[in-house]
Amino acid sequence: MKSIETTGKTIDEAIKLGLQQLEKEREEVEVKVLEVPSKGFLGILGAKLAKVRLEVLVRPEDEVKKFLQDLFNGMGIEVNIEINRKKDTLNICLEGPDMGVVIGRRGQTLDSVQYLASLVVNKGKEEYLKVFVDTENYRKKREETLIRLANKMARKVRKIGKAITLEPMNPYERRIIHSTLQSNPFIQTYSEGDEPYRKVAITPKK
Repeated sequence: MKSIETTGKTIDEAIKLGLQQLEKEREEVEVKVLEVPSKGFLGILGAKLAKVRLEVLVRPEDEVKKFLQDLFNGMGIEVNIEINRKKDTLNICLEGPDMGVVIGRRGQTLDSVQYLASLVVNKGKEEYLKVFVDTENYRKKREETLIRLANKMARKVRKIGKAITLEPMNPYERRIIHSTLQSNPFIQTYSEGDEPYRKVAITPKK
């Protein structure tokens, strides 16, 4: 964490000088007062200037953006990264010419990027931030695909009267299947197996 110490006739003056040197705004630093100014004897002898230490705050947005930029540079992929924070969630949007590579097979690479980004954002932090990484609206398209799959398989299960087990999915995708079918009066769902091969089973209600 970058920090500097500055002095001034007043605390505000010392802070202002420090902000100018760091080229930062007040909300981007943490200020610690090291010495309070005093006029000294007769206003001259023993007079002391105010002394402060300014530490630049590391925003999770900046931290994860640098990490992702280094990651994609190492992969030789040109990516533009936009980050928007809403309360306890960081929404990260990726744009570039090779997003198919970033998405990977059924979103596996994108899920891995999201997992790594979450580790970087939350490492050593008391406040947990949810991290959502997307590109080319893939998450929404995948959700729509899974909803159609869930309804199709539910109809098939009801028709044949036997359980159907879907392919392995990550927790986010399994939740979509469960949520889509939870109000279906004719079938029920549950997850089985161990990560990363955990699957959703769709069975007729007895």
